[in-house]
Amino acid sequence: MTHHARARTVREHPLAARDAGPYGVTGGDDGSLWATLVHHGQIARAAPDGPATLYPLDSATCGPSLITPGPDGAFWFTRTQDDRIGRITPEGESESFALPAPGARPFGITAGPDGALWFTEMNTDRVARITADGEITEFPLPTRGGFPSVITAGPDGALYFTLNQADAVGRITVDGRVTVHALPTVGAAPVGITSGADGALWFVEIGAGQVGRLTVDGDVREFPLPRRDSRPHAIVADPAGGCWFTEWGANRIGHVTAEGDIDLVDLPTPDSEPHGITVTADGAVWAALENGGLARLAT
Repeated sequence: MTHHARARTVREHPLAARDAGPYGVTGGDDGSLWATLVHHGQIARAAPDGPATLYPLDSATCGPSLITPGPDGAFWFTRTQDDRIGRITPEGESESFALPAPGARPFGITAGPDGALWFTEMNTDRVARITADGEITEFPLPTRGGFPSVITAGPDGALYFTLNQADAVGRITVDGRVTVHALPTVGAAPVGITSGADGALWFVEIGAGQVGRLTVDGDVREFPLPRRDSRPHAIVADPAGGCWFTEWGANRIGHVTAEGDIDLVDLPTPDSEPHGITVTADGAVWAALENGGLARLAT
Protein backbone atom coordinates (compact mmCIF):
# COMPACT_ATOMS: atom_id res chain seq x y z
CA MET A 1 0.00 0.00 0.00
CA THR A 2 1.39 3.38 -1.00
CA HIS A 3 0.46 6.98 -0.37
CA HIS A 4 1.06 9.80 -2.86
CA ALA A 5 0.40 13.54 -2.82
CA ARG A 6 -0.38 14.54 -6.40
CA ALA A 7 -0.57 18.00 -7.92
CA ARG A 8 -3.76 18.14 -9.96
CA THR A 9 -5.78 21.01 -11.32
CA VAL A 10 -8.66 21.93 -9.01
CA ARG A 11 -11.16 24.62 -9.93
CA GLU A 12 -13.60 26.02 -7.40
CA HIS A 13 -17.05 27.19 -8.51
CA PRO A 14 -19.05 29.46 -6.19
CA LEU A 15 -22.63 28.35 -5.60
CA ALA A 16 -24.06 30.54 -2.88
CA ALA A 17 -23.18 32.51 0.23
CA ARG A 18 -20.44 30.95 2.34
CA ASP A 19 -22.92 30.07 5.08
CA ALA A 20 -25.29 28.22 2.70
CA GLY A 21 -23.47 24.96 3.31
CA PRO A 22 -23.29 22.89 0.10
CA TYR A 23 -23.35 19.36 1.44
CA GLY A 24 -24.57 16.60 -0.90
CA VAL A 25 -23.89 16.64 -4.65
CA THR A 26 -24.85 14.47 -7.61
CA GLY A 27 -24.85 14.73 -11.38
CA GLY A 28 -27.70 14.86 -13.89
CA ASP A 29 -27.88 13.12 -17.25
CA ASP A 30 -27.45 16.48 -18.98
CA GLY A 31 -24.12 17.21 -17.27
CA SER A 32 -25.62 19.46 -14.61
CA LEU A 33 -24.66 19.32 -10.92
CA TRP A 34 -27.29 19.23 -8.18
CA ALA A 35 -26.32 20.13 -4.62
CA THR A 36 -28.09 20.54 -1.31
CA LEU A 37 -27.61 23.78 0.63
CA VAL A 38 -28.08 22.39 4.09
CA HIS A 39 -28.08 25.70 5.99
CA HIS A 40 -30.35 27.67 3.64
CA GLY A 41 -33.00 25.08 2.76
CA GLN A 42 -32.27 25.22 -0.96
CA ILE A 43 -31.30 22.96 -3.84
CA ALA A 44 -28.74 24.31 -6.32
CA ARG A 45 -28.46 23.36 -9.98
CA ALA A 46 -25.17 24.29 -11.65
CA ALA A 47 -23.85 23.87 -15.16
CA PRO A 48 -20.21 22.73 -15.20
CA ASP A 49 -19.06 26.05 -16.67
CA GLY A 50 -21.99 28.32 -15.98
CA PRO A 51 -23.95 30.03 -13.21
CA ALA A 52 -25.97 28.24 -10.56
CA THR A 53 -29.73 28.39 -10.10
CA LEU A 54 -31.00 28.18 -6.52
CA TYR A 55 -34.38 26.63 -5.78
CA PRO A 56 -35.75 27.52 -2.31
CA LEU A 57 -37.66 24.75 -0.57
CA ASP A 58 -40.81 25.32 1.47
CA SER A 59 -38.74 25.54 4.66
CA ALA A 60 -35.45 27.40 5.06
CA THR A 61 -34.60 25.21 8.06
CA CYS A 62 -35.46 21.75 6.65
CA GLY A 63 -31.78 20.76 6.34
CA PRO A 64 -31.52 19.14 2.89
CA SER A 65 -28.62 16.71 3.19
CA LEU A 66 -27.91 13.92 0.70
CA ILE A 67 -29.29 13.83 -2.85
CA THR A 68 -29.56 11.16 -5.54
CA PRO A 69 -31.08 10.74 -9.00
CA GLY A 70 -34.36 8.87 -8.89
CA PRO A 71 -35.77 6.34 -11.34
CA ASP A 72 -38.47 8.85 -12.31
CA GLY A 73 -36.05 11.45 -13.72
CA ALA A 74 -36.28 13.67 -10.61
CA PHE A 75 -33.77 14.13 -7.79
CA TRP A 76 -34.60 12.87 -4.31
CA PHE A 77 -33.06 14.15 -1.09
CA THR A 78 -33.32 13.82 2.66
CA ARG A 79 -34.57 16.71 4.81
CA THR A 80 -32.83 15.89 8.06
CA GLN A 81 -34.20 18.71 10.19
CA ASP A 82 -37.93 18.31 9.48
CA ASP A 83 -38.14 14.55 8.90
CA ARG A 84 -39.22 14.61 5.27
CA ILE A 85 -38.03 13.18 1.96
CA GLY A 86 -37.83 15.77 -0.80
CA ARG A 87 -38.20 15.47 -4.57
CA ILE A 88 -37.23 18.08 -7.16
CA THR A 89 -37.70 17.89 -10.91
CA PRO A 90 -35.07 19.02 -13.44
CA GLU A 91 -37.22 22.15 -13.88
CA GLY A 92 -36.94 22.99 -10.18
CA GLU A 93 -40.44 22.01 -8.98
CA SER A 94 -40.26 20.43 -5.53
CA GLU A 95 -42.46 18.51 -3.13
CA SER A 96 -41.86 16.52 0.04
CA PHE A 97 -43.22 13.57 1.99
CA ALA A 98 -43.45 13.40 5.79
CA LEU A 99 -42.00 10.39 7.61
CA PRO A 100 -44.24 8.46 10.02
CA ALA A 101 -41.99 9.07 13.04
CA PRO A 102 -41.10 12.60 14.18
CA GLY A 103 -37.43 13.04 15.01
CA ALA A 104 -36.32 10.28 12.63
CA ARG A 105 -33.61 12.46 11.01
CA PRO A 106 -33.33 10.89 7.55
CA PHE A 107 -29.85 11.20 6.08
CA GLY A 108 -28.57 8.80 3.39
CA ILE A 109 -30.62 8.09 0.27
CA THR A 110 -30.13 6.03 -2.88
CA ALA A 111 -32.09 4.55 -5.76
CA GLY A 112 -32.80 0.89 -5.10
CA PRO A 113 -32.95 -2.06 -7.49
CA ASP A 114 -36.73 -2.26 -7.06
CA GLY A 115 -37.64 1.11 -8.59
CA ALA A 116 -37.98 2.84 -5.20
CA LEU A 117 -35.73 5.12 -3.13
CA TRP A 118 -34.13 3.77 0.05
CA PHE A 119 -33.01 5.96 2.94
CA THR A 120 -31.72 5.81 6.50
CA GLU A 121 -33.26 7.19 9.67
CA MET A 122 -30.42 8.09 12.02
CA ASN A 123 -32.44 8.43 15.22
CA THR A 124 -34.82 5.48 14.91
CA ASP A 125 -32.50 2.62 13.89
CA ARG A 126 -34.46 2.08 10.69
CA VAL A 127 -33.92 1.84 6.97
CA ALA A 128 -36.91 2.86 4.89
CA ARG A 129 -38.23 2.70 1.35
CA ILE A 130 -40.27 5.33 -0.50
CA THR A 131 -42.00 4.83 -3.82
CA ALA A 132 -42.22 7.49 -6.52
CA ASP A 133 -45.72 8.38 -5.32
CA GLY A 134 -44.62 8.80 -1.69
CA GLU A 135 -45.58 5.50 -0.04
CA ILE A 136 -43.16 4.80 2.82
CA THR A 137 -42.27 1.43 4.36
CA GLU A 138 -39.90 1.28 7.34
CA PHE A 139 -37.70 -1.64 8.39
CA PRO A 140 -36.33 -1.81 11.96
CA LEU A 141 -32.66 -2.71 12.44
CA PRO A 142 -31.27 -5.04 15.12
CA THR A 143 -28.92 -2.34 16.40
CA ARG A 144 -29.84 0.21 19.07
CA GLY A 145 -28.24 3.62 18.74
CA GLY A 146 -26.36 2.44 15.65
CA PHE A 147 -26.98 5.72 13.79
CA PRO A 148 -27.57 4.39 10.23
CA SER A 149 -25.99 6.97 7.95
CA VAL A 150 -25.21 6.61 4.21
CA ILE A 151 -26.80 3.94 2.01
CA THR A 152 -25.97 2.56 -1.44
CA ALA A 153 -27.27 -0.10 -3.80
CA GLY A 154 -24.99 -3.14 -3.75
CA PRO A 155 -23.88 -5.40 -6.59
CA ASP A 156 -25.99 -8.30 -5.27
CA GLY A 157 -29.46 -6.71 -5.39
CA ALA A 158 -29.38 -5.63 -1.73
CA LEU A 159 -28.75 -2.24 -0.09
CA TYR A 160 -25.72 -1.55 2.11
CA PHE A 161 -25.50 1.17 4.76
CA THR A 162 -23.08 2.40 7.40
CA LEU A 163 -23.85 2.17 11.10
CA ASN A 164 -21.83 5.09 12.38
CA GLN A 165 -22.10 4.49 16.11
CA ALA A 166 -22.08 0.68 15.89
CA ASP A 167 -18.80 0.52 13.91
CA ALA A 168 -20.48 -1.69 11.35
CA VAL A 169 -21.87 -1.95 7.83
CA GLY A 170 -25.39 -3.26 7.37
CA ARG A 171 -27.03 -5.09 4.47
CA ILE A 172 -30.76 -5.12 3.82
CA THR A 173 -32.62 -7.01 1.12
CA VAL A 174 -35.56 -5.43 -0.67
CA ASP A 175 -37.91 -7.52 1.50
CA GLY A 176 -36.31 -6.22 4.70
CA ARG A 177 -33.91 -8.95 5.83
CA VAL A 178 -30.93 -7.39 7.65
CA THR A 179 -27.35 -8.58 8.16
CA VAL A 180 -24.77 -6.59 10.15
CA HIS A 181 -21.03 -6.81 9.46
CA ALA A 182 -18.93 -5.59 12.40
CA LEU A 183 -15.76 -3.69 11.50
CA PRO A 184 -12.38 -4.64 13.01
CA THR A 185 -11.62 -1.13 14.28
CA VAL A 186 -13.29 0.15 17.44
CA GLY A 187 -14.25 3.78 16.93
CA ALA A 188 -14.23 3.47 13.13
CA ALA A 189 -17.48 5.49 12.84
CA PRO A 190 -18.14 4.78 9.14
CA VAL A 191 -20.11 7.37 7.16
CA GLY A 192 -19.89 7.32 3.34
CA ILE A 193 -20.34 4.10 1.37
CA THR A 194 -20.43 3.23 -2.32
CA SER A 195 -20.54 0.21 -4.61
CA GLY A 196 -17.16 -0.07 -6.32
CA ALA A 197 -16.35 -1.12 -9.87
CA ASP A 198 -14.63 -4.20 -8.41
CA GLY A 199 -17.89 -5.64 -7.06
CA ALA A 200 -17.14 -4.74 -3.43
CA LEU A 201 -18.53 -2.08 -1.09
CA TRP A 202 -16.16 0.76 -0.18
CA PHE A 203 -16.65 3.02 2.83
CA VAL A 204 -14.82 5.65 4.84
CA GLU A 205 -14.25 5.69 8.59
CA ILE A 206 -14.45 9.25 9.89
CA GLY A 207 -13.45 8.19 13.40
CA ALA A 208 -10.39 6.11 12.50
CA GLY A 209 -9.13 7.91 9.39
CA GLN A 210 -9.38 4.83 7.20
CA VAL A 211 -10.93 3.58 3.98
CA GLY A 212 -12.59 0.17 4.12
CA ARG A 213 -13.60 -2.52 1.64
CA LEU A 214 -16.34 -5.09 2.25
CA THR A 215 -17.03 -8.01 -0.07
CA VAL A 216 -20.54 -9.37 -0.48
CA ASP A 217 -19.52 -12.47 1.50
CA GLY A 218 -18.48 -10.33 4.47
CA ASP A 219 -14.69 -10.01 4.19
CA VAL A 220 -13.46 -6.63 5.47
CA ARG A 221 -10.16 -4.88 4.76
CA GLU A 222 -9.16 -1.47 6.12
CA PHE A 223 -6.60 0.95 4.67
CA PRO A 224 -5.21 3.65 7.01
CA LEU A 225 -4.90 7.15 5.58
CA PRO A 226 -1.69 9.17 6.09
CA ARG A 227 -3.50 11.49 8.51
CA ARG A 228 -5.68 9.57 10.91
CA ASP A 229 -7.40 12.84 11.84
CA SER A 230 -8.37 13.62 8.22
CA ARG A 231 -12.05 12.76 8.88
CA PRO A 232 -12.97 11.13 5.57
CA HIS A 233 -16.64 11.77 4.96
CA ALA A 234 -18.04 10.73 1.55
CA ILE A 235 -16.93 8.23 -1.09
CA VAL A 236 -17.96 7.52 -4.68
CA ALA A 237 -16.93 4.83 -7.14
CA ASP A 238 -14.53 5.78 -9.93
CA PRO A 239 -15.78 4.15 -13.16
CA ALA A 240 -12.12 3.75 -14.19
CA GLY A 241 -11.42 1.75 -11.01
CA GLY A 242 -11.02 2.55 -7.34
CA CYS A 243 -12.95 5.24 -5.48
CA TRP A 244 -12.78 8.97 -4.76
CA PHE A 245 -13.38 10.34 -1.26
CA THR A 246 -13.36 13.59 0.67
CA GLU A 247 -11.22 14.37 3.71
CA TRP A 248 -13.14 16.97 5.65
CA GLY A 249 -10.49 17.40 8.35
CA ALA A 250 -7.50 17.55 5.97
CA ASN A 251 -9.08 19.73 3.23
CA ARG A 252 -8.34 17.16 0.55
CA ILE A 253 -9.82 14.85 -2.05
CA GLY A 254 -8.40 11.34 -2.15
CA HIS A 255 -8.39 8.34 -4.47
CA VAL A 256 -7.97 4.72 -3.43
CA THR A 257 -7.30 1.82 -5.79
CA ALA A 258 -8.68 -1.68 -5.37
CA GLU A 259 -5.31 -2.64 -3.85
CA GLY A 260 -5.44 0.18 -1.30
CA ASP A 261 -2.96 2.59 -2.90
CA ILE A 262 -3.93 6.16 -2.04
CA ASP A 263 -3.45 9.45 -3.87
CA LEU A 264 -4.30 12.76 -2.21
CA VAL A 265 -5.05 16.18 -3.69
CA ASP A 266 -5.05 19.36 -1.61
CA LEU A 267 -7.88 21.83 -2.16
CA PRO A 268 -6.76 25.40 -2.92
CA THR A 269 -8.93 27.20 -0.34
CA PRO A 270 -8.06 26.50 3.31
CA ASP A 271 -10.80 25.03 5.50
CA SER A 272 -13.21 24.53 2.61
CA GLU A 273 -14.82 21.55 4.39
CA PRO A 274 -15.37 19.06 1.55
CA HIS A 275 -18.35 16.78 2.14
CA GLY A 276 -20.32 15.18 -0.71
CA ILE A 277 -18.57 13.88 -3.84
CA THR A 278 -19.66 12.65 -7.27
CA VAL A 279 -18.17 11.67 -10.63
CA THR A 280 -19.89 13.00 -13.74
CA ALA A 281 -20.20 11.30 -17.13
CA ASP A 282 -17.13 13.13 -18.46
CA GLY A 283 -14.98 11.66 -15.70
CA ALA A 284 -14.67 14.87 -13.68
CA VAL A 285 -14.76 14.63 -9.89
CA TRP A 286 -16.90 17.18 -8.05
CA ALA A 287 -16.96 17.81 -4.31
CA ALA A 288 -19.38 19.95 -2.32
CA LEU A 289 -17.53 22.47 -0.16
CA GLU A 290 -19.45 23.59 2.88
CA ASN A 291 -17.76 27.00 2.62
CA GLY A 292 -20.04 27.82 -0.30
CA GLY A 293 -19.06 26.17 -3.57
CA LEU A 294 -18.13 23.13 -5.62
CA ALA A 295 -14.65 21.93 -6.45
CA ARG A 296 -13.92 20.24 -9.78
CA LEU A 297 -10.95 17.94 -10.11
CA ALA A 298 -9.92 17.12 -13.66
CA THR A 299 -8.82 13.49 -13.97
